[in-house]
Amino acid sequence: MRPIDITTESSTQLVRRARKIDRVLAETYPDARAELDFDDPFQCLVVTVLSAQTTDKRVNAVRPTLFAAYPDPAAMAAADRAHLEQIVGPLGFFRAKTESLLKLSAALVEQHDGQVPGRLEDLVKLPGVGRKTANVVLGNAFDVPGITVDTHFGRLVRRLGWTTETDPVKVEFAIAGLFPKRDWTMLSHHLIWHGRRRCHAKKPACGACPVARWCPSYGAGPTDPVEAEKLVRTEGPN
Repeated sequence: MRPIDITTESSTQLVRRARKIDRVLAETYPDARAELDFDDPFQCLVVTVLSAQTTDKRVNAVRPTLFAAYPDPAAMAAADRAHLEQIVGPLGFFRAKTESLLKLSAALVEQHDGQVPGRLEDLVKLPGVGRKTANVVLGNAFDVPGITVDTHFGRLVRRLGWTTETDPVKVEFAIAGLFPKRDWTMLSHHLIWHGRRRCHAKKPACGACPVARWCPSYGAGPTDPVEAEKLVRTEGPN
């Protein structure tokens, strides 16, 4: 198999190819979802903020203790700093993350009556909340379509030849133009799951990739099926 040539691809052909890839990824990962655990919008917002520079598994491990102690913004805003630092300590950067949680919770109490807002323009005004975090919360806690441009998403859309943009906001708008709005949240899950399980940053499992025939970067990793299969993860990184 050779990499697909997209040098003469029209905008219509790009849309068709991108949507075909998403359909195949949806079949490959029927259980794709957010891999952070949460019970409500506040928990979704907090665990997403905490997930920076650590793994979802580690965040999920501290979540029960964190929300048992501080179940809502008012409780977390009034938290004892030392105790909060102790809880989030296993995640690394615990002082900075504690500061973020205290400021974020206080802003929710002071500006939104202790409720997480369900609009992008309000979310991004909160301390420590950018478009990526806001879109995670909108898509997963409020069922409002959003595109989550994390490192996996950005890497894959460039490898797949959907865009050459590197700025996350420009990537978001470029990809939004290829898919119906209703598909944005699940598209994000499909690509992130694929990036964590097969299309790795350093050594993608090209020979075990379900969308290889539509990928212009085919061959960036091992193409031998047996060798590639060894690189496939059954779950995201710990």
